[in-house]
Amino acid sequence: MKRQITHFTIAALLIASFFNTAYAQSQKEIRQKDLIAVSSDDETTVAKSPKPEIIPFEGQDQTWQNGSDRRTESVLQSKYFTGSFLFDGNYNYSFNNPIDNTVVGSTAMARHNEMEIMFLGIGGEFNYNRVRGKVMLQFGNRSIVIPRNDFSVYRGQYHLDNSLRYLSEAYGGYHFNIGAVPINVDAGLFMSYLGLNSYYQAENWEYQASFTSDNTPWFFNGMRIQIFPSKKLKIEPWIINGWQSYGKFNSMPGFGANITWCPNEKVKLLTNDYYGADAAMIPGRKRFHTDNSVLVRYYNNPKSKGINKMAFSLTGDLGFEKGSGVNGFNNNDSAAGPAQYFLSAMAYNRIWFGKNKFAWTVGGGLMTNPGRYLVLYPTGDASPLPNPNDPTKTEGTHPFSTNPGDQFKGWDCSTNLDWMPNQSLTVRLEYVHREANVPYFAGHGGVTSPTGYTTTSIPAGWSPDLVTHEDRIIFAILVRL
Repeated sequence: MKRQITHFTIAALLIASFFNTAYAQSQKEIRQKDLIAVSSDDETTVAKSPKPEIIPFEGQDQTWQNGSDRRTESVLQSKYFTGSFLFDGNYNYSFNNPIDNTVVGSTAMARHNEMEIMFLGIGGEFNYNRVRGKVMLQFGNRSIVIPRNDFSVYRGQYHLDNSLRYLSEAYGGYHFNIGAVPINVDAGLFMSYLGLNSYYQAENWEYQASFTSDNTPWFFNGMRIQIFPSKKLKIEPWIINGWQSYGKFNSMPGFGANITWCPNEKVKLLTNDYYGADAAMIPGRKRFHTDNSVLVRYYNNPKSKGINKMAFSLTGDLGFEKGSGVNGFNNNDSAAGPAQYFLSAMAYNRIWFGKNKFAWTVGGGLMTNPGRYLVLYPTGDASPLPNPNDPTKTEGTHPFSTNPGDQFKGWDCSTNLDWMPNQSLTVRLEYVHREANVPYFAGHGGVTSPTGYTTTSIPAGWSPDLVTHEDRIIFAILVRL
């Protein structure tokens, strides 16, 4: 246990030291710009010039970054409102060919061998006299898939998953200034940053996210404060209900923060850190998670007739749950329970060519998660979650268990080709291979019934068909205005 604490302490000190250096450098730049020399006949005095408000990441091209908006302008922009329209449709085919056409273990897809509207978003940002607000309505299969594992909605009444599932973002707040430093204070439902990828597929390099992104939160519900000490640095603390939850699992809220530093437009470094009590009805079990990424654009030649840009991203996550029957990274103390932790990494490389109208991405990742506390649960009759019509009962025969100590290891790889005729449209063709050490993905028999239909009664002895691997081809059309 002492070794575990030592490793964690060293890692925390290194992260703190790095971002402290970045913060100090940003403050030095501000002071140098603020001071001007004022000459007189007998002496030189130093006076402060008026401080213009910092514009976050001013002058930096971030359209190449994984998880960022690749547009340089919005066609729906006005003085007080900037509108947004997003469409995400796909056709995907699993070579397992499940008879119920159900995708297991993905937040990017829900149906196999069908054209599906995965996400349709309509909304925008409002601003007037420093008051801020944003609403993004969401329709399509993602409104069902994303909140599926939120156990907090079974606590109390009013069906939070139904009342909020058609909102991807909804918050209000105020824009402050302390000197030249802009500060945003927002409360509501907003996107998380864990896992690097954006919730909106039009911003991502790959369609099916690696395990690191797909098994960490897409949204938070609570309050955030965005602080921009310099145009290269953002510090964003959170107080939220919990880990991808509409409500709270216990009485304790979740706490976290994002720090993003872009020393120049070629490099982006960020860390996301979280602490909370997210095991339903087990308040003594605490969760810690740290997510860290670096993006580097190592080649840029916009005028080239061949390759225009090349960039890579690297993400590493570490986390654990401890208390009330589980013991973090320590598997040697049987009295405290088995180890329950999360380790993952993913890396991608992207090449733009043909005057930035085409891009090729290749990458993948791996994950280990003893206890399976962050693994996306299989759906249908394989789900270990309560039945939504009767929460006192589990939904199925749950061949996929989620007991402390249950092992889960997975890895994935993918490659895709994008055609981007303009900044509002991406057409993507992608191949994905995913594999686990236990049966997890939908096999040919599916996870619904012997016929694949929910109208068919389940005979005694029938079990969902879960397998250890899948290969999939995805064709997607992504529109953003």
